[in-house]
Amino acid sequence: MTVPKIERIGLVYDFSEQGDWALSAALQLGRAREATLNVYHFLESPYEVPLDVAPADLSAHRHEAAILVQKDRELREHLDDRLGDFENVRFRVCESGRHNKELRQCLLHREYQLLVIPYLREGVSFGNMPIEEFAYRYGAPVMLVGPQRESPVCLNPFAAAMDGAKTLGFESWRPIAEPAELQTRSVV
Repeated sequence: MTVPKIERIGLVYDFSEQGDWALSAALQLGRAREATLNVYHFLESPYEVPLDVAPADLSAHRHEAAILVQKDRELREHLDDRLGDFENVRFRVCESGRHNKELRQCLLHREYQLLVIPYLREGVSFGNMPIEEFAYRYGAPVMLVGPQRESPVCLNPFAAAMDGAKTLGFESWRPIAEPAELQTRSVV
């Protein structure tokens, strides 16, 4: 059986425990495949904003390169120890991420063959839809890591088609289920 070559891995990094688990999974793959790790971080979180937390007003700074450079530096400094001796890393700080269109636009360049996303908690929204629905509908292989522990990882149909555990090297994984509204639609 031919094993698909994975040369580029995308990682949506979130400053959370699940973000660190996702980083660990992406690094494991990157080292095993000698792949490039493309780290994406969003100024505005792509996850739902809790009702008791006011979102930061970034609109005044939206197109200021200085903010993007500062956030890029903070991200690199934060990940420096976590990356260890892994050097084949690229960083991309995206201005906005919560709205599905803006999120997809940042990730559109497909600088990856597999996208790894932290799964913060059950029922969380990502790109203004439930995270599992986002992953299921996304047009590229996606792996969710979390929410309670590092394993099992969750794979969308594209990632599962890569022969899941064998290709990706994860012993424990589960497929992401088709969203209910897609299951009830009839095909004509």
